[in-house]
Amino acid sequence: MNKLTNEQTLSVLLYAGAGYFLGVSIVHMLGLKIPGLFVYFNVPSYAYQDRIISFLAFGWSAFFYLAGKRLNADLIKMILLIGLVALIVLYTNTFITDFKQLDNSIERNAFIWIISSLFFYWLSLVIFSQKIQTVKARETTN
Repeated sequence: MNKLTNEQTLSVLLYAGAGYFLGVSIVHMLGLKIPGLFVYFNVPSYAYQDRIISFLAFGWSAFFYLAGKRLNADLIKMILLIGLVALIVLYTNTFITDFKQLDNSIERNAFIWIISSLFFYWLSLVIFSQKIQTVKARETTN
């Protein structure tokens, strides 16, 4: 069985991100509150908010697809930086928002699990993009 190279693995991860954000875009456009594709899946939202998120998620999908296709280091670094900021904001929002004020049945643990899953995905992008940078740096010095 052939083993995937670091570049192939990074491409697969980026394409998976493109697919994920495309899914986020579709479910937000349709208003389908699917856990994982909606981080705050059981929090009330307005249709206009979902349409804005849908449009922005579609843009993220395009960036991930392009990064997976070209493996452009600058684009990947930008995705990682903006992704880190997004994760920090999502964690912060989850901890400072009083969801009980909206509905007593809302538990933040589900949101923390979803965001943590996104963090581990982001971390895998960091690891495989670093491996590629290390290999390319060695190739240029030899």
